[in-house]
Amino acid sequence: MEELIIIGSGCAGWTAAIYAARANLRPLVITGTEPGGLLTTTTLVENFPGFPQGIQGPELMVAMEEQAKRFGARVLSMATVTHTRLSDGFKQVVLEDRVLKAKAVILAVGARPKHLDVPGETELETRGVSYCATCDGALPAFRNQAMVVVGGGDSACEEALYLTRFASEVYLIHRRDRLRASPIMANRVLSDPKIRPVWNTVVTEVVGCDEGKLTGLSLRDLHAGKESSLSCAALFVAIGHQPSTECFQGQIDLDEHGYIRVHDGSRTSQPGVFAAGDCVDFTYRQAVTAAGMGCMAALDAERYLSALPTPSDA
Repeated sequence: MEELIIIGSGCAGWTAAIYAARANLRPLVITGTEPGGLLTTTTLVENFPGFPQGIQGPELMVAMEEQAKRFGARVLSMATVTHTRLSDGFKQVVLEDRVLKAKAVILAVGARPKHLDVPGETELETRGVSYCATCDGALPAFRNQAMVVVGGGDSACEEALYLTRFASEVYLIHRRDRLRASPIMANRVLSDPKIRPVWNTVVTEVVGCDEGKLTGLSLRDLHAGKESSLSCAALFVAIGHQPSTECFQGQIDLDEHGYIRVHDGSRTSQPGVFAAGDCVDFTYRQAVTAAGMGCMAALDAERYLSALPTPSDA
């Protein structure tokens, strides 16, 4: 029987592990098949506090893992959770080869950015293709050059407006003839002289050079069927995220998009189950906010466990 199981190994999961381990809970961290989460697909991280020269995403995640282990966290690397049973009483976490039981569980499973699924996108990820303007838009390689955002909602508009601080111009490509964003956000975008909307258009290919860096896009006009090309230094895909919460459906409250609902900090609808990071947060989605939520979840879990009756109390 485990005191605490943490599912997920991004910033939220490792921060929760650090705090829980320092509280002598000896947490067990299940990393999943992508240890480190989305930051392992990021090159230079310049906005995480404490690193004035920036730090490579994978390096940051390894450092967090080592810090958690130093205080006594245990790790099941590359283990996959197939399903869970999170009802009252002891929680069950089912892996491919075993069933684990715990008094409390922290869900830090993150969210996956939706992809365009076009040729070149995967190959050029971190080499010009990004899913977070706040993370990568200020990189020196992109400054004062043309950048592209794909999407038409509030997130895409926010990304485009943010990028105007660094880009020579920002192309906002949308498959419809009007934005889905809120009117105030749409007005800001359409009135910004640096943003050029490209309507009724989709990306059909992400193009790179021999050095493996993005150089442009192939486009198709959905009305005229006309093919064209667009030169750019960076592509930011902002068509939404999918939280990795499928195996928790029907066990804890999720919103209509699959994000975990929390209350009073990090508590879910099920006692003893806490959640942190991008599986909860659809607004900020930053490493530092995920880390803060991981801290909250660990503290909430510690208080929950402290309040459980001991065998002598029963």
